[in-house]
Amino acid sequence: MTTTGERSSEAEASAGPRAVDMSLEVVVIPVSDPQRAKDFYTGLGWRLDADVASGDGRLVQLTPPGAGCSVQFGTGITAAEPGSVRDLYLVVSDIETARSQLLEAGVKVSDVFHCATGFACRFDADADARVSGLAPDRRSYGSFASFSDPDGNGWLLQEVTTRLPGRVDAATTTFGSVAELAKALRRAETAHGEHEKKTGVRDVNWPDWYAAYMVAEQGGGELPS
Repeated sequence: MTTTGERSSEAEASAGPRAVDMSLEVVVIPVSDPQRAKDFYTGLGWRLDADVASGDGRLVQLTPPGAGCSVQFGTGITAAEPGSVRDLYLVVSDIETARSQLLEAGVKVSDVFHCATGFACRFDADADARVSGLAPDRRSYGSFASFSDPDGNGWLLQEVTTRLPGRVDAATTTFGSVAELAKALRRAETAHGEHEKKTGVRDVNWPDWYAAYMVAEQGGGELPS
């Protein structure tokens, strides 16, 4: 006779070992003038992690605010043609604010746009037409703006306010900045207000409700109501 515990152990064994976590932490971009590139990216407020030289080589690493992935460039780093990288994504919670900050830093940025159909317009392709302005209903993943560094490496801002299901591990929910956390709290506050209207009573356990809402929102799960 096989017990429930034995069946459970057999199922875990057949599933195999858990895959090793692979964290994407660095992207190499090709530049012609490392110092000029360093000045450009630090001018955007990106954190300087390293600037080291060895022989004829130089490595510079910077990290965008709130990002878990950095960029590296320099000399002797890559054989790719300077300016050949396209459409590197910078996901933001408020694309209008992010665009304004880039303009204040002296960067030439496109107007905010969305795709009339499909998704190819974000890559400046002819397949799908770009439409000026925010996406209808300001839907998450739908609004973009683009800019380039001095070599022509292309960056794409994309506004993401709610993740699709399965995109974020709810057990490791994080927020990239104080502003992002504050906006999540405000959305939870608004939703909780509607929740209290439905129940007709004050929810003394509102911190638990807020936490559940914020984790579900970021992880793309079902929101409490």
